[in-house]
Amino acid sequence: MSSSSGGMQTRLEGTLSQRLVLTPRLQHAIALLQLSRLELEQQINVEMMENPVLEDALSEGAIADHDEGDIPNGQVPTEDSGTEVDPKWESYAAYDDRGEIEWPSASDSEEQPSIDQFLTKPMSLTDHLLWQMNLTPFSPFEKDIATALIGNIDEDGYLQGQIPDIAESVGAPVSTVECVLTVLQGFDPPGVATRTLTECLRVQVAQLGLTHPLVDAMIVSHLEDLSKKRYEKIAKACGTVASEVVAAEEVIRRLEPKPGRPYSGTGNVAIVPDVIVVESGETYTAVLSDDGLPRLRISPLYRDMLRSGSALNDQAKRYLGERFRSAIWLVRTIEQRNRTILRVGKSILKFQHDFMRYGKSALKPLVLKQVAEDIEMHESTVSRVTSNKYIQTPQGIYLMKFFFNACIPSATVRTNEDDGFSSIAVQECIREIISEEPPAHPMSDQAIVQILKRQRNIAIARRTVSKYREQLHIPSAHRRRTVPMAPQKLVFGDPTLAPQKQAFGDPTL
Repeated sequence: MSSSSGGMQTRLEGTLSQRLVLTPRLQHAIALLQLSRLELEQQINVEMMENPVLEDALSEGAIADHDEGDIPNGQVPTEDSGTEVDPKWESYAAYDDRGEIEWPSASDSEEQPSIDQFLTKPMSLTDHLLWQMNLTPFSPFEKDIATALIGNIDEDGYLQGQIPDIAESVGAPVSTVECVLTVLQGFDPPGVATRTLTECLRVQVAQLGLTHPLVDAMIVSHLEDLSKKRYEKIAKACGTVASEVVAAEEVIRRLEPKPGRPYSGTGNVAIVPDVIVVESGETYTAVLSDDGLPRLRISPLYRDMLRSGSALNDQAKRYLGERFRSAIWLVRTIEQRNRTILRVGKSILKFQHDFMRYGKSALKPLVLKQVAEDIEMHESTVSRVTSNKYIQTPQGIYLMKFFFNACIPSATVRTNEDDGFSSIAVQECIREIISEEPPAHPMSDQAIVQILKRQRNIAIARRTVSKYREQLHIPSAHRRRTVPMAPQKLVFGDPTLAPQKQAFGDPTL
């Protein structure tokens, strides 16, 4: 079609092109791939709540193992295939020993008390303080003040509210609130209900019977110098020797800067690995770990309802057909996800075989591209698979991302691209070097650079050593330096409290 007006022509032309379109289901599959184990379990539970066709197979052997050939694409119901259920779907249903469908019993539906109701609840810091308050001979008014003070103590054990504000809230004089606070500061744990770090440490020293003029002076005026190991400066300011300062430092180091720490923990969370490396002699094998995940199956009740179709209207048939298609797609997607994770785990095992036997020092440089080429997948897929996934090895449980690290070149001429050291292995070398240094003469970062080049054949810059040292939470050289101890002992305690006065002794013992 064309037209002519003033010398201009208009034409319609068709062009063929190809482009990748991410369907909603494909986007959902990609999202499932990068979920962690806990997130996947939560997502499966949500799907089971929204889709009545999905069930969790609680009995052993209720679900047969499926592979990709169990449900061929031509047999999975589509939008145009009606609501006919393929016979192969019966493999997703549960049967009893007689071959009949297992129906839920009445006892299964009865509400049973949760196991959480039988677990002991750890005591919080607030509960611990209130328990001690009830054992203290407070008047009712003083108990109200103590309760208000305890309510303003944070999880670290420090008092956050201001005394005048608390006094105003309970309608008490400031002096009375101060007296009650002094009693609270004698509660367990030592140092609780204090307002600053200095006050916390001084209360602990007094409560533990470790009062000493040098310790008190260092807590009040020299905490910053103490953190930087400036022993000579502290000794000169306090009129003593460096060895006495070191002995006093050992006392301060034993104090707790956060008194509420033992009561603020939420408990350890067990990590369930996605892949397990099994050791058998000198060989290692990667296997998939599916413990703890719901085992999905198709509800036999709804399957038979859809197959018979006699008591269902057209709207119910369409709804169940959609739910069945969604359920089968979810099961196949999770199976594909598991196979992909296992392939990546086997590839990591292939590249990091020496790590399984010798540990971090044998870790090799590895990038996503190498694994992607090995399993013939895209790098983005490998990145999603290794995100928030754990692998259990003979050396411990690690994130899959842990095995991907940069390459540090060797000091000699490289013969191929694989020559070099992983960044994790270099960090282990730095840790070993520092652990063997003399405490009185720690090595600087530049000295570590020279040792790495001379003894380990590793070429690395000083700033890189500093970065790795900070990642290992190792302080700088001047903070690692330790002054040799003198044979004398420090005598702690208040002389006015004799005979409770005690000799603390050599803190190195």
